[in-house]
Amino acid sequence: MATHVITGAGSGIGAAVARRLHERGDDLVLLARDAGRAKELAERYEGARTLVGDLAEPDRLSWAFSHQALPDRVDSLLHIAGVVDLGQVGDLTPKVWRHQLEVNLIAPAELTRHFLPQLRVAQGQVLFVNSGAGLNAHADWSAYAASKHGLKALADSLRAEEKPNGLRVTTVYPGRTASPMQAKVHQQEGKAYDADRWIDPESVATTILMALDLPRDAEVNDLTVRPGR
Repeated sequence: MATHVITGAGSGIGAAVARRLHERGDDLVLLARDAGRAKELAERYEGARTLVGDLAEPDRLSWAFSHQALPDRVDSLLHIAGVVDLGQVGDLTPKVWRHQLEVNLIAPAELTRHFLPQLRVAQGQVLFVNSGAGLNAHADWSAYAASKHGLKALADSLRAEEKPNGLRVTTVYPGRTASPMQAKVHQQEGKAYDADRWIDPESVATTILMALDLPRDAEVNDLTVRPGR
């Protein structure tokens, strides 16, 4: 039975992945930003463990984890949480830049650092849910795209560094996916949101589980998923 550490399990792609792994009997360790959120996740996924740590404050994750018991075994670390705030370069403040860089890039790097010892022992897998913006940047997407381009660089470097230790590193690049984040993006764009136009989070979850379940003689490095409609 595998143990998975998951961020973003509260909604969207993260919730779909957590539910699928939970239903098949795997062990879940779910990161929550506060105790209230941790309680909600523990009630939703019976038997799951929770860790409290705010991705918006990556400098405090070490302190937070020092007061909690980390899992002894980690087979996969799934970075699914993320934030997005659109705006033109001429309008974005350092606060907006920092928030997206901290949650989308620095926090995944810090979490990975903390769980690398367990992942190395298990010869496990680190999976990053990136974005199409991690491959191409468009107008109004500079800060978010920069954080996601950085996440690609993190994954690529980690893959090269940890290959001798038997770790697999995968990046998934979903297109627009029906989720609360996508609803927020449409609101910022001033467009009507129609969930039926976009990828179902369950479809992205299917691709993630495929990468996790791939036999050890192969690995998925980069996987792009686009809306089929």
